[in-house]
Amino acid sequence: MECVVQGIIETQHVEALEILLQGLCGIHKERLRIHELCLKSVPNLGVVTSEVRLLCDLEQLEPTWTVRHVGGAMRGAGAEQISVLVRTMVESKVSKNAIRLFYALGYKLDYELLRVGFAFHFRRGAQITVTVSSINKMLKLHATDEAVPVTPGIQLVEVTAPASSENYTEVVAAVSSFCEYLAPLLHLSKPGISTGVVPTAAAAAASLMSDGGGTAL
Repeated sequence: MECVVQGIIETQHVEALEILLQGLCGIHKERLRIHELCLKSVPNLGVVTSEVRLLCDLEQLEPTWTVRHVGGAMRGAGAEQISVLVRTMVESKVSKNAIRLFYALGYKLDYELLRVGFAFHFRRGAQITVTVSSINKMLKLHATDEAVPVTPGIQLVEVTAPASSENYTEVVAAVSSFCEYLAPLLHLSKPGISTGVVPTAAAAAASLMSDGGGTAL
């Protein structure tokens, strides 16, 4: 399982967010350049449509591949009352031939995109990862070098943490607590819930940029 929240930030404030995350983390960021392909099953593979995502890490000298299946979100009154989405997720490393395998199984390419940005990793009551990325679309099939931003001037921020059925309440609490540090710059909520940009983000960003991230947190 994983716990996740998302938000958006204007590109002009990303540097301030990076300074804030650097101050919280204490280590350098990890650069991201991920080619993501979403594959969906065809009707002959079952009544319920199956979706998998193939992720190719282009930042590596030898690009590495990962297959990810994101399941349904936790349901019930308890799930509705928390601000973090808890969902099942299965991920595994695969070879570069994975796309041929899924095509052979009957999957078809639904869409593809390129995520370019950075990530920070934290240990604050849970293993928390914050990714900040520009989402880009390909004008031609697999042409990552020709990708263009889907929403120019806006970047996606995602906070995730692995969890299990035994400890997800503690992980949810850790993620919620961590998100409070980022509140001056962006709203974070469950995926699919649009919250928009923070009206006071410009002032918060200016403060962080002026002191170089030296503000005590």
